[in-house]
Amino acid sequence: MRAEKVSILKEVQGKLAGSSYFFLTNYKGLTVGKTDDLRRRLRGAKAEFTVVPNKQFGLAAKECGYADLGKEALRGPSALVYGKGDVVAAAKVLKDFIKENDKKPALKVGGLQGSILSPTDVESLAALPSREALLGQVVGTIAAPMSRLVGVLQQKVASVVYVVKAVADKKGPAAG
Repeated sequence: MRAEKVSILKEVQGKLAGSSYFFLTNYKGLTVGKTDDLRRRLRGAKAEFTVVPNKQFGLAAKECGYADLGKEALRGPSALVYGKGDVVAAAKVLKDFIKENDKKPALKVGGLQGSILSPTDVESLAALPSREALLGQVVGTIAAPMSRLVGVLQQKVASVVYVVKAVADKKGPAAG
């Protein structure tokens, strides 16, 4: 392999190895302006978009544990979306962009922590709530029993106060 191709292979390997997920897309039909718009949106989700040669991507994917990409994934012009941030946020950005731009770029395949994802899997990821929303649900679930306990304890204290007040009211007029 020529030195420049080896350099590209190492670069792609570094991107895959340094990220927790990736989405491979067919970017055919995207204008430069649309590509820049997608890159800008993905930056907000701590993800990047870069064009990759299919052969080098296939070799790099094998080295990084993604051996079964399938031949269809490595056909046509390919661009890689990858990152270390929230995979759901990146999938949402990509899904929304595809919806707004007449199904471009087209999802080919994805990868998440060593597992291959189909385009349907990536769409399912995009449908999940954000990481912050999920953490909020967990906190709410954990806090619900504690808040119920506080409510029950407050009711018991209030009951005692009402009984003491009733006794005091009953004794008050008789004592005077």
